[in-house]
Amino acid sequence: MTTRGSRSEKVKRIFQQFDANRDGGLNREEMAALVVAVNPRVKFSEEQISAILDEVFRTYGEFIDGEKGLTFDGLLRTYDDGAGDVDRDFDALGLELKPSEEKNGISLAAEEAASSSSIADERVMEPHKKQRTVAWASSPNHGIVFDDTWKLVDDLEILIKRLKSKQSKDGKVKNDNSDVYSDPGWSRELGPSVEITEKMVIWEESGHDYAVFVKELGVLRSRADGARSREEAFDGHMAIGRVLYEHYLFKEALVSFKRACELQPTDVRPHFRAGNCLYVLGRHTEAKGEFLLALEAAEAGGNQWAYLLPQIHVNLGIALEGEGMLISACEHYREAAILCPTHFRALKLLGSALFGVGEYKAAIKALEEAIYMKNDYADAHCDLASALHAVGDDDNAIKEFQKAIDLKPGHIDALYNLGGLYMDMGRYQRASEMYTRVLGVWPNHWRAQLNKAVSLLGAGETDEAKKALKEALKMTNRVELHDAISHLKQLQKKKLKGNGSGNGEEAYMTVEPSKFKTVGEKTTLRPELAVALDIRAFQRITRLNRCEVELIKKQMNESDVPDSYSGIGIPEKSIRKASLEGVLRKLLNFLKPETFTGAVKAVNQKILSVLDDRESGRVDLGMFFAVLSPICGGSPDKRKRLAYDALLWRPVNEGSTQILKSDALRYIKLLRAIYIPSHGISEMLEIHGEMDNSMVSLTEFNAMFDDQEWGFGIMSTLLKLETGDRTRHGRHVCSTCRYPIIGSRFKEMKSHFSLCSQCYSEGKVPPTCKQEEYRFKEYASESEAVKDKCMWFSLHSKGSSPPAP
Repeated sequence: MTTRGSRSEKVKRIFQQFDANRDGGLNREEMAALVVAVNPRVKFSEEQISAILDEVFRTYGEFIDGEKGLTFDGLLRTYDDGAGDVDRDFDALGLELKPSEEKNGISLAAEEAASSSSIADERVMEPHKKQRTVAWASSPNHGIVFDDTWKLVDDLEILIKRLKSKQSKDGKVKNDNSDVYSDPGWSRELGPSVEITEKMVIWEESGHDYAVFVKELGVLRSRADGARSREEAFDGHMAIGRVLYEHYLFKEALVSFKRACELQPTDVRPHFRAGNCLYVLGRHTEAKGEFLLALEAAEAGGNQWAYLLPQIHVNLGIALEGEGMLISACEHYREAAILCPTHFRALKLLGSALFGVGEYKAAIKALEEAIYMKNDYADAHCDLASALHAVGDDDNAIKEFQKAIDLKPGHIDALYNLGGLYMDMGRYQRASEMYTRVLGVWPNHWRAQLNKAVSLLGAGETDEAKKALKEALKMTNRVELHDAISHLKQLQKKKLKGNGSGNGEEAYMTVEPSKFKTVGEKTTLRPELAVALDIRAFQRITRLNRCEVELIKKQMNESDVPDSYSGIGIPEKSIRKASLEGVLRKLLNFLKPETFTGAVKAVNQKILSVLDDRESGRVDLGMFFAVLSPICGGSPDKRKRLAYDALLWRPVNEGSTQILKSDALRYIKLLRAIYIPSHGISEMLEIHGEMDNSMVSLTEFNAMFDDQEWGFGIMSTLLKLETGDRTRHGRHVCSTCRYPIIGSRFKEMKSHFSLCSQCYSEGKVPPTCKQEEYRFKEYASESEAVKDKCMWFSLHSKGSSPPAP
């Protein structure tokens, strides 16, 4: 153990180093120089230095020698009282003991360090461990402040090393990359889930070794709680949390950060760190809550936290994405990019989120800016390629996908999406090669396996396609795979190739609408069916048909939205798109985040793009509810009643029992512009300036709504699809696409071929059945067809019987 004499000698050397005027005392200027020099990791402000010196000179007043300042005995007493660590300060100043001050070849400093901890032997043998934490711990903004905290960090590193050693022997530690340390940079520590899973050390938490570790960790936490001040306890818990996070012990790190939040609730850092832990643990909603607290604290703290604000916005955006809230995430990515214009990751995330909600042009701009700043950003190249493909720029999309793959050969998304692009272009062989590469990286990717089968089919390699389909079936038992296999059998049976493949008979020809005639009143007209199928597809993507109208009514009653004025001077209850996304989340709370993301994209592209035609970023909430009502769950009368109530709720009709006719007309034309765009756009152009101040009752509104020519009469066809579009018709397959018929079956009465709803709506007929006109009868179920057939036989037999005598 180091003697008082050896400590005294070290303190004397430190004292002499800073007694610049050699007067036997350290004045305020000399003492300030000492404080700064022995804390190289801390960037003190003048106010902090002044406060520290005031405390020292007040506490050790008996050792102050007039203007000379703190005497040597006074400095020695500060170290004896634990105000500093002699060895650390001595090392930080680069001082050395004389040879005579060594004992048996071991420096007294090393001996004292060895005796100061119960984990002494391992600490002496790990001289490099501090370098691991230096990237963050030495930061003047959020590093270690107090010397005793370093002891906690050192002891914690040794505990983790012991745990790793024990679990490694038992083969319990997986994917150990803990010796790879790098500067985190912008938000890397949160990162996409793929990055984390590639590098994460997975600990076995149920065994005895881990329980012992947690118990010893509790002792370290108690030491932190027992610190001399609240600030030092906070510093200890933050450092413990950071070390645990670096070693992927996220649950334990969260405990430390939560304790730090209790100690200093208005400090940004513990909320930010806790949010990171929660996100990695998959608790996205809680993570969002912590990031919002961090943001609130940062904005209240002035410039003190300016350096962290962009990261908070980025990580809050990522947490919102985890909930499926892409529009809300975009707002925070934009804010981060404004606060830090060189933040290429914020721009990339902004571009990706914009792509996710269907804002392709804005996405391309953001992603191009990210790549301009960081040209080797593989993920940005991949997402830019997807956005370019979405706007039809396939040549440049291929180049960008290829850049992503060149930078990262195993880039799953780039390979998979490039395969999809080649499929869209009809380059089936190249597509199958891409899907093969995906399967080389991710062997159980069933969608890649299924798409490989489809691309092989397009390339005319039927046998290989059949093998690929069987492999996909082993991976998942989804019904679409069974349909795909049935489809393949039909193609083999008829020996038909895909339309335009050039190596076989064409599967169909397209006939103009005027040649399609209907038999019976129940048979849907081809143009009507095409529109209804489009709306039904929108319902499926958004799942809005599972949202009952009562839920929207409740949301409308609970929404307290102040009136605002639009560009044309009409009062509205308008809200930002991000807030509207929150309303949608409540209505569709049964959806998983990734499904909700798809729903928001569809709503943004189909509805919000029309409602926000001035691109103000705001939407009339009452009109939005009214537009949703026809495609939500509930009877037709309930849907129309909700639309009427939503229009009544708007400021222009508020307080009245009837709605303005001009408002009803505007609503009907918006409905048609959104759901029947081929007719609606021209109608919308006519509406501006139209102002009929007469009032409309619910009965009159329903009549306007149901009008086949100028209203939304298509709803009756939509209701028919909603109730029967999952109906199967035994072994009947469509004569053009060769898939099993699901939904209505349209039978041509002369040639007796059958079409599925989609092919009927698109006017596709078999090339072998050329006729001047085609007469179709619709069967909603196979029982209807059987009944019709029996009736035909009955009539036929009567007609062919000899006349009664």
